Amino acid sequence: MTENDIRTLIDNQKKFFATGRTLDIKYRLSALKKLRETINSRLDEIHAAIKKDLGKSAFETYMCETGLSLSEISFMLKHTRRYSREHRVFTPLAQFASRSFVKPSPYGTVLIMSPWNYPFLLTIDPLADAIAAGNTVIIKPSAYSPATSAVIAKLIAECFPSEYVTVITGGREENKALLKQNFDYIFFTGSQAVGREVMRNAAENLTPISLELGGKSPCIVDATANISLAARRIVFGKYLNCGQTCVAPDYVYCHASVKDRFIEAVKKEITRQFGDKPLASPDYGKIINAAHFERINKLIDSEKVVFGGAGNPDTLQIAPTVMDNVNRSDKVMQEEIFGPVMPIMTFTDIKAVITDVNSQPHPLALYIFARDKKTIKQVTKSCSFGGGCVNDTIIHLATSNMGFGGVGASGIGSYHGKAGFDAFSHHKSIVDKKTWLDLPMRYRPYKKLNGRLIHMFLK
Repeated sequence: MTENDIRTLIDNQKKFFATGRTLDIKYRLSALKKLRETINSRLDEIHAAIKKDLGKSAFETYMCETGLSLSEISFMLKHTRRYSREHRVFTPLAQFASRSFVKPSPYGTVLIMSPWNYPFLLTIDPLADAIAAGNTVIIKPSAYSPATSAVIAKLIAECFPSEYVTVITGGREENKALLKQNFDYIFFTGSQAVGREVMRNAAENLTPISLELGGKSPCIVDATANISLAARRIVFGKYLNCGQTCVAPDYVYCHASVKDRFIEAVKKEITRQFGDKPLASPDYGKIINAAHFERINKLIDSEKVVFGGAGNPDTLQIAPTVMDNVNRSDKVMQEEIFGPVMPIMTFTDIKAVITDVNSQPHPLALYIFARDKKTIKQVTKSCSFGGGCVNDTIIHLATSNMGFGGVGASGIGSYHGKAGFDAFSHHKSIVDKKTWLDLPMRYRPYKKLNGRLIHMFLK
């Protein structure tokens, strides 16, 4: 699609938004219902596309993509009316007599740029929030997951006219052309490198943005942890989608006194969850492409591998891998892994762990496995991170009742549920001043009595 074509689509959406149709709550709810119905009618087609792109099983795809998307849509259907209402706030006595209120309003025409690792979920979730808030939407899915992008384009075209919601497929040229345009809001999910480029381009038009990025998310296993349960839940979170999850535990910080027990428990869990031959399992996915496959393999130090390490370049699969005796200088600790490799570092002092974690760019997630409440409180209070779990992994993003997002290098803003509605809304602060009374103290000429009154009101 050419830049002129893209500009025409955006102009048409801006004209459609100007008609005011998306301000109607019934119109928004009707759109969300249509989206939910169409997804339900195309589940098999969606699952087949994701299987082609990432090798995910239908079970995992529903659990982590289509099911969560449907859940977010259903949540917004229940709450959009309430979220859209203006709400009254306290009015200071100095502004008597008046009524103060906040009125949520859609930004207008927004751009949603989604990634390849959860290509359906990370497109539809923000789309549901943007529709609920009353915007028109341009969607740009990833070129790395072409089968899923094609299904999304087909699904959206079936649901909506292009002047309301539309999909633009393609690669870098389309991305560049889109980022040159003057959107009212940009929502981006992806790497930090591309996030910086999005932010630079948005700054040219002073466009507000949300950035959902990533980072090296630590997973701390304390000496007081339930080791067998910790291993089970960490293996689930680490190797889900072959590690290609933005909130996957990137590395494990394990207390030295329980490290050997933890490694043995992890080995047993990998075998229990993936079988003796993970690469032969029909439920085990693949790395998205050859470039990422090679990048991940280069992070694996064979001398530190204590489990796994095998790969198949023909199928782009890497077996669940565990590395021991890892330190910050190792190559695997220099970048976000985004693959099925679990590096393990050890500690004896939780304060040193907190200092080390805080010395790194702020991660998108942090996980702490412990039964000692003091340790849990110390870590969750002292470390800076987007969100996380105590005694589990991943699941904090699977709720519409909490915002999901990063901090610092791992992102700007949050979404899901109310936070998602707010992300795609501008909240107008309005004072409705009454006409039956007009206090004279603010007007010239200034008088001593009025000055004393102002000092009384404003203190």
